[in-house]
Amino acid sequence: MPIERSFWYKTKNKMLITTIIIVLNVIAILGLFESIGLCASPSRQEEVATKGAKIMPFDLEQTMHHFQPLENGGLQTVTVKDPSNSTQIALIQAHLKEETEKFHRGDFSDPAKIHGENMPGLAALQAGAQHIDVQYTALPNGAQIWYSTKDPELVMALHQWFAAQRADHGHHAVQH
Repeated sequence: MPIERSFWYKTKNKMLITTIIIVLNVIAILGLFESIGLCASPSRQEEVATKGAKIMPFDLEQTMHHFQPLENGGLQTVTVKDPSNSTQIALIQAHLKEETEKFHRGDFSDPAKIHGENMPGLAALQAGAQHIDVQYTALPNGAQIWYSTKDPELVMALHQWFAAQRADHGHHAVQH
């Protein structure tokens, strides 16, 4: 019995230490991004807005992207600036619902078309899509996609992916 108990404690401790290291790295990376004000250049933001207009049916000037990293994934929300703008709300809801269905299948081609194939976190998300729960919710002023996973590497990939999108969208995006 003591040997089995000792093995269990060692395994549990190794997993705990690994998890702590990963969490600390994520915190450090996100803190670094915020402290240096990581933001894409104006020309990059303009390029992303132009490409985005071909993929996203809603108007970036009338909407706002919100990215909220969470311990087990993240929450991506798109809302209208004017809550009475039913046209933009309908466009947001239709687009995010369609994207959620694609993300379930591991199809992240639309973000890749906007931000580039090499955007941080994208390859890991495509490869690990079957381990990410992706849920769509319509909101009175837009819609949201909630991503959750038990895989710490995919959580880090989601956070990197969110940071890249925030940087590329500039004043059209915020972190909560």
